Amino acid sequence: MRASWRRLPAGRYRAGWEPGLVVPAADGSPLLTDHYFPRAEGDFPTLLVRSLYGRGLPWSSLYGVLLAEQGFHVVIQSCRGTGGSGGRFHLWRNEAADGLATVAWLRERPWFDGTLGTVGPSHLGYTQWALALDPPPELKAMVVQTGLHDPHRYFHAHGALHLENALITCLGMTHQHRGLVPFAKATLRLQRRMRRITTAQPLRGAHIPVLGDEAAWLDDVLAHPDADDPYWSGARLGEVLDRLSVPTCLIAGWHDVMADQSFEQYERLRRAGCETSLLVGPWTHTSVFQQGWTEAFTETLAWLRAHLCADRSGLRPAPVRVHVGGEDAWHDLDAWPPSTTAASWFPSPGGRLIRQAPTDSAPLASFRYDPAAPTPSLGGRLLSPTAGPRDNSALEARDDVLTFTGPPLTEPLDVLGPVSARLTVSSDTGHTVVFTRLCDVDAQGRSVNVCDGVARIRTTAHTPAEVTVPMSATAHRFPAGHRLRWQIGAGAHPRYARDPGTGESPLDASVFVPVVVTLHTDSALTLPLASVEGSPKR
Repeated sequence: MRASWRRLPAGRYRAGWEPGLVVPAADGSPLLTDHYFPRAEGDFPTLLVRSLYGRGLPWSSLYGVLLAEQGFHVVIQSCRGTGGSGGRFHLWRNEAADGLATVAWLRERPWFDGTLGTVGPSHLGYTQWALALDPPPELKAMVVQTGLHDPHRYFHAHGALHLENALITCLGMTHQHRGLVPFAKATLRLQRRMRRITTAQPLRGAHIPVLGDEAAWLDDVLAHPDADDPYWSGARLGEVLDRLSVPTCLIAGWHDVMADQSFEQYERLRRAGCETSLLVGPWTHTSVFQQGWTEAFTETLAWLRAHLCADRSGLRPAPVRVHVGGEDAWHDLDAWPPSTTAASWFPSPGGRLIRQAPTDSAPLASFRYDPAAPTPSLGGRLLSPTAGPRDNSALEARDDVLTFTGPPLTEPLDVLGPVSARLTVSSDTGHTVVFTRLCDVDAQGRSVNVCDGVARIRTTAHTPAEVTVPMSATAHRFPAGHRLRWQIGAGAHPRYARDPGTGESPLDASVFVPVVVTLHTDSALTLPLASVEGSPKR
């Protein structure tokens, strides 16, 4: 995978490779490590990539070869218990200590010049935050690409269990480090049996016959929905964001499962005074490495050169660059979110979405959610190939989905920032999940998802409850002639686990009952409106 094949900056050096080095972990366990380097005389900064997904493709090409060609030593290491490294893998317990042990090993290398950066996506981002808990003095820059700092929030959010993403994550952690062929076989096996696993009653343990005994840890993760549970002690690394001073570049995608964490990271780092940049593209968690790699790699390289090589010529002047959907253009911003004006739309009879606020709270529309035939998930923030924007027309034709649609816009409408819904909802059992989505309907009637959110509601039967549902953030232009659509249902399966309708945990429920959900008139969809200023960068 040569740099020129990806339309990336031309390589400056030929890359060399030193595989299978052994680095002692904090407890002495051997951590297998590959070293990529520029074949040239002189001092070069070092980049550390700590991975639980193996050291081969795609990391060997995307980071090892490409960055060595640009003048960096690149150290790609398998976390303990993965990729041939010794010790036992744990989702979060060892990364900080093992990262520091690796830096201590680097200090003894003759080619290490004392300047260190880190880079990587997803859990490779988590290992960076873990190292930053007690950052070594050599650490001068970080590039966190679609990375997480809070495992709890990844598996649980607003009372809903993120089932499909959890299973695919478990698949990757359990099988990807073993090589492409075993991983491909395990992926096909999970795809074939996904429905059987996600409709099991109870869910607990249903994945183990497919993913193997090593995947048993997932039940523990899913069984602790409370963020304050001692189970999560030491796992959530948000404290780093409030005191870090290491310059950090964040790369995210609007349809990435980690997007909300990336936005939180940016906000808290900036508030702490840390030099930070943010790039957000029209990507899912995986498409950033395909259609988005030119932008992501260019951003990464510019940041590393600026902070490790004192070459700031590649940095853009604005701290934020976002891709605006609907316009299909990039814009530079001084802050995220930018200054906006909150505007609300309200559901009304006949499936209309209007600007006029209601004068009372009364039942408006009802639907019946049947967990035996759950409302399916479609697009959005998934790890599967079906992630991202999709035509929602078939989904919206279902009896268990409400839609409210505005009139054709007379001029473009720019939505930039966090979207939310205030829902007043009742159900005949008192227990339900609500899933709410913003869609862009074009002149031909095609309805495409922009952003969405979910929340669990627990109240007395038939008693209305008010809940605010964060629907994440977006940068989207609704062109003139398009219409806003607000979609409301009681689930998105298997993205989220089916709610049993009884108040029991979805993980242990063996009895599922249908639920009649009623939406009330004082519900509202709130959008942050702003004008996208300046010339777009296409």
